[in-house]
Amino acid sequence: MTLHSPVLGEDSPPSPKRKQRRTWHFTPELPIKQAPYFERPFKVADSLKYLFNIWRPFNQRFLLLLLAIAAWTWFTPSLERAREFRLDWMLEIGLRNLVIVLVVAGGLHLLLYTFKKQGDDDHYDARPLIRNSKRFHFGDQIRDNMFWTLASSVPIGTLWECLLLWAYANGHATLITFGDNPAWFIGLMLIIPIWSGFHFYWYHRLLHFEPLYRWFHSWHHKNGNTGPWSGHAMHPVEHLFLYSDLAIYLVVASHPIHVIFNAMLHTVGGPTSHCGYHRVRFGRLFSLQLGDFMHQLHHRFCDCNFGSYETPWDKVFNSFHDGTEAGEAWMKERRKKLFNQKNELAKQ
Repeated sequence: MTLHSPVLGEDSPPSPKRKQRRTWHFTPELPIKQAPYFERPFKVADSLKYLFNIWRPFNQRFLLLLLAIAAWTWFTPSLERAREFRLDWMLEIGLRNLVIVLVVAGGLHLLLYTFKKQGDDDHYDARPLIRNSKRFHFGDQIRDNMFWTLASSVPIGTLWECLLLWAYANGHATLITFGDNPAWFIGLMLIIPIWSGFHFYWYHRLLHFEPLYRWFHSWHHKNGNTGPWSGHAMHPVEHLFLYSDLAIYLVVASHPIHVIFNAMLHTVGGPTSHCGYHRVRFGRLFSLQLGDFMHQLHHRFCDCNFGSYETPWDKVFNSFHDGTEAGEAWMKERRKKLFNQKNELAKQ
């Protein structure tokens, strides 16, 4: 992977007056901070405040929950039909997921990159997406990203959902309802993003080890600068990993709404977190924070921020980049040490 230098004009003659460009066109408030759940000492008030903020009405997570409820209520086959694997009901779920991805990823791409309705306001990296490059399939970043999203991610995510629906229908997964156990029904909904982040860190970290990185994950990291279609631009094997956190509902009492909500964290969260803009405006009165600067740092530097805001592992294993200049200097020093260690091992 090519690493991007924070200095412009590296091939030009050195000059004491040469200015360093900003690494980012826009950043949120720095340093970035993770959820306070895992901070020590643990502060109940801070954690509750964060929880309220992340779940507040018309925030992205709340809207994903509404989408999951709507998808289950109107756009998911009944459990009666799901007792046998049949193409009719499975294709209905696939069509629903396809429409969601086209609306979210396609809509954001049209809004932000085709019609440029927001210009570069709140744009992390204002460089254009890549055209005419052999790095990508079809020689084009957008075509590459769209193909792997639609031809691989949507079908594989759909198959995971179908497997769970079949398991509920046949008693292989324990089905609960809100009326049966309202406390667990709501509690599990609050846990799902933390569980999904836990799963994401560990499979993602695994994929950064050779040869898995070279075989699979390097496909995703061709996107040093991301757009909405980049969120699911992965090798099909990585799509299997991505949605495999749904397997937990085979052993945890739950409801299809939990499964769909968890799946939507990927299906919708992939395009939004990779959209490249911190906040996206829809008209003059409404805006949403969609971008994920912590993950944007990962795409730029590759060997930091393997997890999410709601996992502690990057801090535990010393791979957390807080987005500041000090964080960037630490990143360079860390790379230097790792490079020297690798050379020492090679000499032995």
